[in-house]
Amino acid sequence: MKLNFIVYKKEDIKISEIMGIPESYTENQYKTSLKFFELTKDLYQDSWDKINNQFSKYIEKETGHKWVYPKYNCFISAGTAGFAPDGKTNLIARHWKENPYFMRKITAHELILIHYYEIYHNHYSQEKLTSGQLWALAEIAAWSLTSLTEDVKKWWPWNTEYNTNHNYPHLVKIQLKMKNVFLKRKDFDDYVKKGIKIIKKYPNISHMGITSPGNIFERGSKK
Repeated sequence: MKLNFIVYKKEDIKISEIMGIPESYTENQYKTSLKFFELTKDLYQDSWDKINNQFSKYIEKETGHKWVYPKYNCFISAGTAGFAPDGKTNLIARHWKENPYFMRKITAHELILIHYYEIYHNHYSQEKLTSGQLWALAEIAAWSLTSLTEDVKKWWPWNTEYNTNHNYPHLVKIQLKMKNVFLKRKDFDDYVKKGIKIIKKYPNISHMGITSPGNIFERGSKK
């Protein structure tokens, strides 16, 4: 797998609107800062190239599943911190205002999300998870694979914490339970199967929170 960083204004506008960022804001950012997006793209690429091959092999080894695409693209976003759509895609997004070394872990997180989605759709779709349930498991798997193994310490040694202080506090309880599942897994498919069993107890989970009829009793608040 090879990850390339690109500037892709049309897609950035589209995704940014999905994330609640007005088109006018994104357009203005491209008018004033395009040359800096291009510079960021090159800095990110240089940093990522230093770990790309190792990371690619690591994910295949840990998950037991090959990357679906030989090439993935990450477009530099004017306003979106990170985005990885659930679907047949090789495209992710990352914000442009980050340190090119610090950005590695979250970029890896976004790549793992779409890899997990592909694993589910190709091997576990009969489980009939909701999009929210699948998203939750993918997020938790990405936190695990970017924090809980020895390999990752050489790629972002300044940030190997299993992060629970994130945008989705309603996932923390499940995340901590899944940490133990990950550490005791026979293999990744064992981890996936146990995760599916756990997440089915939360049929109304989504990125917004965990809802019951007419009530949101847990809700993420950070952005």
